[in-house]
Amino acid sequence: MIGQARTGMGKTLGFGVPLLQRVVPPSEQPAAGVDGEAADRTKDVPQALVVVPTRELCVQVAKDIADAGKHLGVRVTAIYGGRAYEPQLAALRKGVDVVVGTPGRLLDLAEQRHLVLGRVKALVLDEADEMLDLGFLPDVERIMRMLPDQRHTMLFSATMPGPIIQLSRTFLHRPTHIRAEESDQGSIHERTKQLVYRAHAMDKVELLTRVLQAEDRGLTMIFARTKRTVQRVADDLADRGFAAAAVHGDLGQGAREQALRAFRSGKVDVLVATDVAARGIDVSDVTHVVNYQCPEDSKTYVHRIGRTGRAGKEGVAVTLVDWDEIPRWKLVSDDLSLGIDEPVETYSTSDHLYAELGIPTSATGRLPRSKRTRPGLEAEYLDSEGDNGSKRRSGRSKPGVRRAEDEVVAPRRPRRSRVRTAAAAV
Repeated sequence: MIGQARTGMGKTLGFGVPLLQRVVPPSEQPAAGVDGEAADRTKDVPQALVVVPTRELCVQVAKDIADAGKHLGVRVTAIYGGRAYEPQLAALRKGVDVVVGTPGRLLDLAEQRHLVLGRVKALVLDEADEMLDLGFLPDVERIMRMLPDQRHTMLFSATMPGPIIQLSRTFLHRPTHIRAEESDQGSIHERTKQLVYRAHAMDKVELLTRVLQAEDRGLTMIFARTKRTVQRVADDLADRGFAAAAVHGDLGQGAREQALRAFRSGKVDVLVATDVAARGIDVSDVTHVVNYQCPEDSKTYVHRIGRTGRAGKEGVAVTLVDWDEIPRWKLVSDDLSLGIDEPVETYSTSDHLYAELGIPTSATGRLPRSKRTRPGLEAEYLDSEGDNGSKRRSGRSKPGVRRAEDEVVAPRRPRRSRVRTAAAAV
């Protein structure tokens, strides 16, 4: 089966619920017979496999499936890079029914024979087009060749570029293609209000602080293209009194998960992130999304602003376009038929900014102390014990290692197939 749907349509439970219904929990499996020893060994290997492109999405999908199947006795494990091997190996040895993982770590453990894929009867490829963008398709194909020929395969992708179509033709037999909306329906939810401003680089932080004081603003996600910009913006906002946290590739996996937990629980209400966090991350009550830097293309724009206006709710998307980003923005606008080719020139003092977002006229570049009610990132525990390596500020990976989150720094380009040691890092 091939599934296509816009962001926020509930794809995770769309494949998660049927997956759980197909899995036979240990309590319902037949008791061991004459060859009891072999039966005991094989009933603890995965029956279902979900492959996702990013670590954050891996953690989220595993949690959603585990929550949905908690009364069924189904064992779900997340396998992803950036964390120590030992806890993941221990979970596999203990027994697992559903494995959710990123391609590199899955392939690494499978090739070392720690992960047994010979009894998988259901496979899900989630966000397949993102796996293509991040260069994971060769790894995914190698994983699929390790699976039994007789299996149920579900491929979910927001778009269907040529390589994904080729993948489906190679590994899917007469798939049913299901779209969750009309073929001529736009890729952006109509409930999302889109505002685009031409902003000067020297005034962007000031302008951003005003946007964050808009009326009825709840949780807010801010997107930038580079890791350095993400960290700088998060630090600037924290200095100005906002409860802000950052998610980017220079942070250890424990720090990234800490930031997302704090954001989900409301301890911080502003999350600044690179595009790696734009894919599939589902956080309730995100009311505003801000593109601090213009997205590279229309697909990135759609997935960024898709973090709001989810599950029938309304949202606001604000995009700040610098002077030198106008040509890029025009391509995005034309591709999505937004009709906003020339964003209005806007500064932190512009009257129309205050009017369109309902910003109090008394707002300044700092959050008033009376409104600093969030406990902040420090109130969320940090679990970095299982991190692989320490936090790296240089933004450079170890020799021979390429990580998915490093790829968002520059425009994506076709890249060569990767060696196994590179795949193991993710």
